[in-house]
Amino acid sequence: MSGKVALDKKIEALRALRDSPESAEKDLRRALQDRNGFFVSKAAALVGELHLTALVPDLESAFERFLKDPVKTDPQCWAKIAIAKALHGLEHKDPRVFLLGLSHVQREPVWGGDADTAGPLRGACAIGLVQCRLTDLEILGHLTAGLADAEKIVRLDTASAIAALGSETGALLLRLKTLLGDREPDVMGQCFVALLDLGSPTDVRFVARFVSPGQDEDIQSEAIAALAQAKAESALEVLQTAWRGRLSHILRRALILSLAGSPLPASADFLLSVLKEESGETAEWVIEGLGLSRFRGRVEAQVRLLVDQQDEPKLRQAFSRHFPASL
Repeated sequence: MSGKVALDKKIEALRALRDSPESAEKDLRRALQDRNGFFVSKAAALVGELHLTALVPDLESAFERFLKDPVKTDPQCWAKIAIAKALHGLEHKDPRVFLLGLSHVQREPVWGGDADTAGPLRGACAIGLVQCRLTDLEILGHLTAGLADAEKIVRLDTASAIAALGSETGALLLRLKTLLGDREPDVMGQCFVALLDLGSPTDVRFVARFVSPGQDEDIQSEAIAALAQAKAESALEVLQTAWRGRLSHILRRALILSLAGSPLPASADFLLSVLKEESGETAEWVIEGLGLSRFRGRVEAQVRLLVDQQDEPKLRQAFSRHFPASL
């Protein structure tokens, strides 16, 4: 029997444990001792799925085992990532494994050189660390380096972790990060979202500065998207002011479509006012946005009325595309 066939059979046996959870603990404890990192990753995921807290020591032991000669024993960090996620799902409070993962770098050969495959692991450990028995300052001290990590996934997950911590001190770290910038606009966007999730009115004003003229357009777009997701009415006011200001063609469309995902009913009212005032392509964007909006049912009749009043064939076509149920 080939190695792959044997591995497939072992994984299939793991899946069967879902149907017999009463015997799963014993079998999964044995599975976590396996030498194959990919197989252990499947076992760890199942431990988390079945919420088997009794196996936490076995997860910890497996994690440390795969830190030894890791390129050979656990390529791509499959096992270590799955274990970190399982421990997080089990609300594990001891920071030891997460701290080990945060500092782990695993360079593996790739075409033309080597690459660090442990970025997703460091990101998962950043998120897991937030629930541990440490003070907010201790957690933020460990997370700080993640905002400057070479791997984008770590910077993204670290921003999310800081938001989950809910500390005003964490907001200062996020502000510093956005002021220093990032080569990846979506990292800036995640920092904006994290700041706004923390819920301080001053953070709305802070993010608003990245919408102003003179900023890189990609950064403006990320700030617009983050403000559109926010629950604060003041964030919508920022976008309304921006709409009346000097925005490029691309950013005006981004603003309208971002507001389609807003949780605020007032955002739909604003889009209706834009549809009433605008025509042509801009009106088509609004119809598209409202068709995607969670307030679609509430505004459908008003959109239809405004389209009828404008009597433009392209708007009627747009309405038919984005409100097909009304045909």
